[in-house]
Amino acid sequence: MPGQNYSFYTRFKFRQIEKEDALAIFNWRYTPPYDYYNFDTDTIQEDLHYLLDSKNAFYAILNLQGELEGYCSFGSDGQVPGGDYNHEALDIGMGIRPDLVGRGHGKFYAQAVLRYGANQYRVQQLRVTIAEFNKRAQRVWEQLGFEQVGKFVKIGSEEEFVIMVCEVRKILQSPNSRVKL
Repeated sequence: MPGQNYSFYTRFKFRQIEKEDALAIFNWRYTPPYDYYNFDTDTIQEDLHYLLDSKNAFYAILNLQGELEGYCSFGSDGQVPGGDYNHEALDIGMGIRPDLVGRGHGKFYAQAVLRYGANQYRVQQLRVTIAEFNKRAQRVWEQLGFEQVGKFVKIGSEEEFVIMVCEVRKILQSPNSRVKL
């Protein structure tokens, strides 16, 4: 049965991503400029294999009714070619279903992902890499205590990205964060 090994954080459940989740995610369509995050229909088979490979650490984010609301990844998938990833940190990637974005709830998803990642991986520092145009996402992570430490152009493109980091202990000590591990 899908989702038998759930981990609960706030109002979300996390489980390793399954084929059904990945296929649903491939159909998500964001409006410009966020259509940058749409999966390419020409590479569905490769993307499916990638998301389902456990070494890539993709997880489904489900609401308490078991409905897919997003996904996240931990590790090198959260890195973008051209960025400086020499300092040890847990890289986090995250995507939320298009009909749920822009409603001011990004912080709740990000908090849950932080809790889950920090508990699963027991790291000292967390890192996100965000497309420079995505100010919405940058604000969410800033609200959680992340600070920009770098900016770069993706190798082979003209796309700019920012790297943001946060010490896990800083999140724990922040009176505004509400992230309790």
